[in-house]
Amino acid sequence: MAARLVRRCCWQHFTPFISPPSAFPASLLVPTGKIIMTRALPPTPLALFHTSSPLSWADGFSIKEQVEEGGNPEHKVMGQLIETAVSPQELFQLSQLHALNSNQASLIITQLSRLAMENKLETEKILQDERFQHLISIVDSQISQVWNNTLVNLFKSLCSLGMDSNRKEMQSVEQEVLWRLRRLTFRQLASLAEFLAIRQGKESKLLNEVIKKLELRWTELEGTRTVVMLMGKVGHISPALMDRLEDKALELAEQFNPDDIRKITLALAYQNRRCVPLLRALSYHLLQKHSELSLNILMDLIFAYGKLNFHQPQVFQKIATDLHPHLPSMTPVEVTRCARSFALLKWLSLPLFEAVAQYTLDNTKQLSVTHLCGIILSFARLNFQPSGSEDFFNMPLPTNTPRSFIHLGSSNPSWTDYAGCWMSSQTPLWALGCVSTSAPLLPPGNQSIKAQNLRLKLIHINAAAKLETPEYQGPFLPLEMLSTMEPAGEKVTLLQSTLREALAGLLGSRDNGRFDVHTIYGWHIGECVLLSS
Repeated sequence: MAARLVRRCCWQHFTPFISPPSAFPASLLVPTGKIIMTRALPPTPLALFHTSSPLSWADGFSIKEQVEEGGNPEHKVMGQLIETAVSPQELFQLSQLHALNSNQASLIITQLSRLAMENKLETEKILQDERFQHLISIVDSQISQVWNNTLVNLFKSLCSLGMDSNRKEMQSVEQEVLWRLRRLTFRQLASLAEFLAIRQGKESKLLNEVIKKLELRWTELEGTRTVVMLMGKVGHISPALMDRLEDKALELAEQFNPDDIRKITLALAYQNRRCVPLLRALSYHLLQKHSELSLNILMDLIFAYGKLNFHQPQVFQKIATDLHPHLPSMTPVEVTRCARSFALLKWLSLPLFEAVAQYTLDNTKQLSVTHLCGIILSFARLNFQPSGSEDFFNMPLPTNTPRSFIHLGSSNPSWTDYAGCWMSSQTPLWALGCVSTSAPLLPPGNQSIKAQNLRLKLIHINAAAKLETPEYQGPFLPLEMLSTMEPAGEKVTLLQSTLREALAGLLGSRDNGRFDVHTIYGWHIGECVLLSS
């Protein structure tokens, strides 16, 4: 509207000075005695005072490209031939039979890249082909005449084909894209940013420039698809852009479908961005407008809510209710992931977790040790006891389970948590038996933090077996593993040192008490005093 107003003012201001040829006689325009020569004048005076609109600034040459493409029949036919080609040989034949301009050569290269990806062709042979080299030389010689959209697709195609970034032609295309960033539409910038974020990462100079343009022109952002794509693929690179995208997503929250909501919540979860207003809006519209959700959406939503520690009981109830019928057909990985997510949220759905317990009993042979650990840990965090706890805690396990536990002990200490959680109810004796057989996996010389943490967990389980499980008679950890040890990297805090000084003064001497005691049971006692013998 502003551009129209400026154009109208210019036209009204300059109209008195610009008159049509008939306004003045030709004899008055030349000196006496001179021959009058007719000259062709511009078709319209307004062309001399043309002012571009903001839309044309954003689109660059997009309108011109559309006019040229649709107005030339030969170009249209050539474009159709390129688009319908089904093999690289057909495209190379076109390059030999026709005199191509830079746009047509770029379209052929783009189609070559698409065919190579679809048919999984060897890109090295395409790059080394002489006919491909001829196409590249045509593009390089007329790079400034390549249309904007074609140029963006050309750059992405050359990267997909694996052309060396140090090659002169490749650098020429990349530099041309860099120069034309201001002329590209927002959608072209977003597409380019997505491609660069996946292909080159944060170190790309071109990507950084594209993101700067996106940050400056974020008000041009329209459509849910672009918002979702940028949040998922580019937002983690630029926090400033992600802030703008969150605002735009909040504005468009009502228009998102369930899959869009899934992608946005996952993007927030992976970036640890707990945007409460956006999460509340998405949750509201999810409950109000979408009654049926697929299994993948349900799983990803509860995972994202759990990772962000965002509580929305109505959404949790809907997810738990919708997940229940899917449970028998779910894989062990999906069941474990579901249980862990609800455990992180400290939200217990009794029907769902009863079904998880029954699933565990029905699929014992399909569950790996890692899956079993995850399910039991989830039960422990929620303080959940299955209704058939006797059957659950005594379910038959494969004969090689202890060996699997031993194998996990060297790389993943989760099995010790598994045994520890089971001790709080009905300790399976074979799980305790795995403790002693794990000792050879932890040689005394291994002083890494990971090894010390695993050793400490083993000592805790061993202590619980001795002190809290009288029916268990062994085996136990060897005595050499029970020697007191100080955890690696432990530092005395200011509060601890001050408290010790105060206690020493109260007792009269440090010899009247014991400080910083590491017991053979794996528990650390800060200060202890014998009050009466």
